Amino acid sequence: MALVPCQVLHAAILLSYCSILCNYKAIDMPAHQTYGGSWKFLTFIDLVIQAVFFGICVLTDLSSLLTKGNDSQEQERQLKKLISLRDWMMAVLAFPVGVFVVTMFWSIYIYDRELVYPKLLDNFIPAWLNHGMHTTVLPFVLIEMRTTHHQYPSRSCGLAAVCTFAVGYILWVCWIHHVTGVWVYPLLEHLSPGVKVVFFAAVTVIINMFYLVGEVLNNYIWDTQKCIEEGKEKPKLD
Repeated sequence: MALVPCQVLHAAILLSYCSILCNYKAIDMPAHQTYGGSWKFLTFIDLVIQAVFFGICVLTDLSSLLTKGNDSQEQERQLKKLISLRDWMMAVLAFPVGVFVVTMFWSIYIYDRELVYPKLLDNFIPAWLNHGMHTTVLPFVLIEMRTTHHQYPSRSCGLAAVCTFAVGYILWVCWIHHVTGVWVYPLLEHLSPGVKVVFFAAVTVIINMFYLVGEVLNNYIWDTQKCIEEGKEKPKLD
């Protein structure tokens, strides 16, 4: 039995994301006033994805409690739709995008923070908020994966959806540069056009790899859990 019910975890994580988003939007940064606003940053998009995902988790938990002991087939159908949406979001967006943001941000930050998070931002964003945006996302999705089983879509459909998201965001970044003449991330200013193409292709491959990691991890956790439960149910031989 879990030490903390997953329903409580979902509510707590949702509240933490709401707090992070509110505090982030309250910051008066010059970048927020330019074309695209906060929506040009993958970190902000990821925060919205995580908040929406855990909001759906809370809604699913409440619906499950309300339908328990209820014979209404319509409510059962609605609950199944919510569960399917929750599982799809976890597989295609919450896990791969969340893990990608954390790993890419800290990898580039350690190499040269000026390429992704200039020191100037320390004047606007406190350290706790930075970690809320770029660190806690990872343990939160891992906790979710460990406490709740998710039904992944077919691999081809899942990868197609992840590719669509990745290519869509890359095109959005390129469009912002076309309109403003400035790249969203300082790193891109240092890359030649050919290297940018390779970089964008690598980013798409990496985020697809994280989708596969999530699928394998989900199957491993819940197949192992199933084996443990089946082992407990086997009658002992005299």
